[in-house]
Amino acid sequence: MARNLSIDSKRRQSLVLISSAIACGVAGPLSFVKAYGQSSAMGWPQRRVSLVIPFPAGAATDITGRIIANKLSQMWNQPVVVENRGGGNGIPAAEMVARAKPDGYTILLTSAMTHAVNPSLYDKLPYSPIEDFEPVSQFGRLPFVVLVKADSPVKSLSDLTALLRSEPGKHNYGAGSLPAKVAAEMYKQLAGLQVVGVSYKSNPQAFPDLLSGQLTFMVIDTTNGRLQIDAGKMRGLAVTTMAREQSMPQVPTTVEAGLAEFQIWTWTGFYLPKGAPRDIVQKLNRDIAAACADPATLDKFYALGGPPSPSTPEQFSAFTRSEIDRWGKIIRAAQIRID
Repeated sequence: MARNLSIDSKRRQSLVLISSAIACGVAGPLSFVKAYGQSSAMGWPQRRVSLVIPFPAGAATDITGRIIANKLSQMWNQPVVVENRGGGNGIPAAEMVARAKPDGYTILLTSAMTHAVNPSLYDKLPYSPIEDFEPVSQFGRLPFVVLVKADSPVKSLSDLTALLRSEPGKHNYGAGSLPAKVAAEMYKQLAGLQVVGVSYKSNPQAFPDLLSGQLTFMVIDTTNGRLQIDAGKMRGLAVTTMAREQSMPQVPTTVEAGLAEFQIWTWTGFYLPKGAPRDIVQKLNRDIAAACADPATLDKFYALGGPPSPSTPEQFSAFTRSEIDRWGKIIRAAQIRID
C-alpha cells in the first residue's frame, strides 16, 4: 500500500509540473496564444498525421510513441499513424523526414541515435540534425540497464565483469540501437573487457539470443529492460545513473556496483522538417505537453518506468546541440567505430 501511495503521489507531482510548464510557456508566449486565431495553425491538422519512428515495433521509442500518438489522435480528431522505419541506424527515417514537406503532417519521433550519436560516428550524413529539422519538444530521458538472463549464475555487475575478464573474447553482447551499442562499448572500455558485439535491428530482437545463452549480456534502455525484468525473464545488474530508478528500485546503480564512471543515458524527442511554420511548431509543442499531462497517459508512462519530460522548442534546440557534443566525447573516449 505504501508503494502505491508513493507512486500515486509522484504521478500527481508530475501532473502538476507538466501542467505548470504548459501554463508558464512550454507551448510558447502569450502573444502566440492571442494571435492563434489568425495563424496558419488554425484548423491544423485537417487530415492524417504521420509519426515516423526510426525503430521497429516493440522498441522503447515505439512503445512510448504509440501512447502519445493515440492521445493526439483523440485531441485532434484526426488519425496519427505511427510509421516504423527501422534499420540503417535511423538514417533512412531521418533523411525521409528531413526531405518531407514542412507542413506539420510528417513528424519525427527519434532518439539520441539520429541526432546526437550518428554525427560522431559518420563522416557524412544525408541530413543535418541541426540544419534540416525544427526541434519541437524533448519527450523523455532514459538511462540504461545491464541485463543477463534470469537464471544466469551472474548475480551482480562485478560478477559479470569477473566472468568476462576470465574468458576474454569468448562472450557476446547484443545491441539493437547505436545508443545501446555505445553504452555496451563504454562498459567494455571502462572495465577493460574483450567481448564481441552482435548487432540487431532492435533491442527486443536480441532477447531470444540472450535467453538462449548465445549472448551473455545486454545494455539497453530501462523501458524494455523493466518489461523483461518484471516478466521474470531477465535480471538487472545495474542502472547507469547516480541514483536508483524508481521503476526498478531493486537494481543497484553503477556507482553502487563499483563502476562509477559508467554513467550514460539516452533520450527521445520530436522534430519537424526545417521550415515548418512557427505557429505549427508551437501548437504541436503545446499539444504534446497537454497529452503528457493527461492523468491516464501519465499512468501508462509510470507503468513503463516514469513520466515524460516535455520542453520548449528553444530548450530542445539547445539540448540537441549539447547532446551532439556529449555523445561525441563518449564515443571518442570509448574509441567506438562503425563496423
